[in-house]
Amino acid sequence: MVDINIRQVNKNDVDGCYRIESTCYTSDGATREKMLKRVMLFSEGFLIAESKGKIIGFVNSASTDKEDIADEEFKDMVGHVKEGKNIVVFSLAVLPEFQGNGISKQLMARFIEVSKGLKKEKILLICKSDLITYYKNFGFLYGGKSKSQYGGFEWHEMYLLFNAVDEI
Repeated sequence: MVDINIRQVNKNDVDGCYRIESTCYTSDGATREKMLKRVMLFSEGFLIAESKGKIIGFVNSASTDKEDIADEEFKDMVGHVKEGKNIVVFSLAVLPEFQGNGISKQLMARFIEVSKGLKKEKILLICKSDLITYYKNFGFLYGGKSKSQYGGFEWHEMYLLFNAVDEI
């Protein structure tokens, strides 16, 4: 088990987060500039996991009143509304050498708590088919196949309604 601290991101964390994004998502990952924009516009929805002072994982998001999250421009914070009713997960990533230690589960559990604290009604995300069960374990419901064709992959919509969730 790895000892970690989960906290809100700050602008000094951008390079560490970008390294993780590049490692985990390779060419499909967000650019450093996009990561910085996410930090600057919505740090409340951006959590990092660190171990011994090193960033080893993160979850980041934006907020919107929209229900359709297939628009790729949204990942560049186009349409982000800080007070929007929904929070949309862009990525949940942990460095490969730290995977399998429950870090992503801790990040997602904290992210759910933070989202509730921000008075969001729903968390929305898209994932590949192999992660549907992972998100269902947090109480997410399956919303169907996404219109998104990002990276040439088939994506699936998942959502978590807060009024339907007690304790995770």
